[in-house]
Order: sequence, then C-alpha cells, then structure tokens
Amino acid sequence: MARAGLDPARVVEAAVQIADARGLAEVSLQAVAERLGVRTPSLYNHVDGLPALRRLLALDGMRGLREALAAAALGRSGAEAVRAMALAYRAFAHAHPGRYAAAQAAPPRDDAEAQAQALAVVEVVFAVLRGFDIDSDDLIHATRGLRSAMHGFIALESAGGFGLPAARDESYRRLVDVVIAGLRTSVRRARSETPAPPRRRPAAKARRR
Repeated sequence: MARAGLDPARVVEAAVQIADARGLAEVSLQAVAERLGVRTPSLYNHVDGLPALRRLLALDGMRGLREALAAAALGRSGAEAVRAMALAYRAFAHAHPGRYAAAQAAPPRDDAEAQAQALAVVEVVFAVLRGFDIDSDDLIHATRGLRSAMHGFIALESAGGFGLPAARDESYRRLVDVVIAGLRTSVRRARSETPAPPRRRPAAKARRR
C-alpha cells in the first residue's frame, strides 16, 4: 500500500536533491527511499524502477533548463539574447548540477514525451539564433556550436580544469563573445556567397516601320 503523502513528484524531488548534492550517479532507489524515510519496495508504487526514475529526472531537468533559458531570453534579441541565454545556461548547471547532467542524455527515439521536452529546449535556442537571420541547416549547425561551447566550458570547469588565476566568469563571457562573432561572420559569408539574381535585360523597343 502506498504511503500517504508520497507520490511520483515527491520521489522525483528527492532524487533531484540527491543528484544535485552528490551527483547523478549517486541516485539509487535505496538512496531515495532513505531520504524519504520509506522502505525501498514502497517506491515501486510510484515509479517503475530506477530506469523510470532516471527518465523522470531527465524530463525534470529538461523542463527546468528550458524555463531558465526562455526566461533569460525574454524581451531580448540578437547578441544580447545569446549572452543572457548563455549566462542562464551556466547558472542552471551550477545551481542544479544533477538536473543539468540528467538533461544532457539524448532521449530514446521511441519516447515521444522525452523527445518533445528535448525539442522544447532546442526551440528556445533556435528562436534566439534566428535573430541573426540564420535558418535551415545553418540553424542546426549554429545551435550545435553554441551548445558545445557552453557545455564544454561547464564540463571542464566542473572537473576543476581551470586552475589558472584569471576569472572564469570573464573567460566564459569572452567565449560567448567569440561564438557571437562567429555567428555574425558566418552570416556575412553566407550572404556574400549567395549568387545575385540575374539581371533582366530591358525589352527591345519595337522598330518603327
């Protein structure tokens, strides 16, 4: 019988607390049960095992990340929006390392809900980058580049990879500015390489007879 007051949301919340405090790898049914003060079998009334719990963690992480990015970009455009979104991305990873890590895994192709949540995050980035007049495949390439820059910095930072004395905040700001400059250059190059439409020859005047 399910314990009164215990539901899937509370189970996920406990898992999030463990993931943020101790790391995603430390999330187990036993650890969650101990945090909630219940026996491990009791959790099966609310989640279908550890894989199902990790899936719910990923969904929660993607929702949280999307909300953070959307709120940061709201009312902004162009470079200002990219900078605000990038700062929000890193801030979310710092404040919620477990949720952030859970949100990084690619969702299974047959999981429609997870696919939709992942796409919702990407759509926020798409909307911001469209401010640079980027579309089609170029939009995907730009999104991958921006994500790689942000996530790469965060991963190195989290692993203690930046031991030199210069401020990491400033390094991150400069990295984002480099990405923005690259976006602008890419757009200018694409425009210069686009062939101009052929000029129409003026219609010949009819000869008078």
